[in-house]
Amino acid sequence: MKVLIIVAHPDDEVLGMGGTIKKLTKNKNQVKIVIMATGVAARRSINFKNSSNYDITENQQKIIKKQIETIKKHAQKAAKILGVSDIEFLGYPDNEMDTVSNLELTKSVEKIIQNYKPEIVYTHTPFDVNVDHVSCYNAVLTATRPKKNTIVKKVISFEVPSSTEWNFTSVFVPNTFVDISRELSSKIKALECYKTEIENYPHPRSPKALQSIGNRWGTVSGFSVAEAFSLIRSLEN
Repeated sequence: MKVLIIVAHPDDEVLGMGGTIKKLTKNKNQVKIVIMATGVAARRSINFKNSSNYDITENQQKIIKKQIETIKKHAQKAAKILGVSDIEFLGYPDNEMDTVSNLELTKSVEKIIQNYKPEIVYTHTPFDVNVDHVSCYNAVLTATRPKKNTIVKKVISFEVPSSTEWNFTSVFVPNTFVDISRELSSKIKALECYKTEIENYPHPRSPKALQSIGNRWGTVSGFSVAEAFSLIRSLEN
């Protein structure tokens, strides 16, 4: 089975469904990861920390370009741990994907779907505080609209810790759960590849938090450790 995972930023794929990715590849599924935005440029900083400045110098721009290449290497290393070698970076502006038309974003996703021909597509939930996550979801939803002889049979969304749970007025409500008891260690190892993104507990983007979140969804689903998803659409012949 061909599975396509489309996320906004490097590390979203691990935070949202790293354990499930590992399970998919262990079960001999073909998995491709697409990362739409750069992941760091919005910080307007040369040290991977957020800055309150918006305008940046030409020299800072050069340094940020190098940071983007660094995080790409982290993403490739994390993907390898999860069993994925096919990873593509689209390079859209970080935390400014709302400045790009939904038409352009959708066509970039449609092109990938036409070439790769996945049966299942995973992406962000729209119930999220991050504008790029929402833009990514909207593009995927449009690109996968069901037509005659449509390629994609299922569209599934996931949360991203350190973003989804902070959208306090609209809540991610999962209805599908995957047991990742045996894959949690790989998920945490993959997160640790993102040396510039990982945080200390109690930040959601920390190994201990991922363990806690997995345990929480386990209590909901009857597994020891689980990842949670929302089935957006399923087409059955």
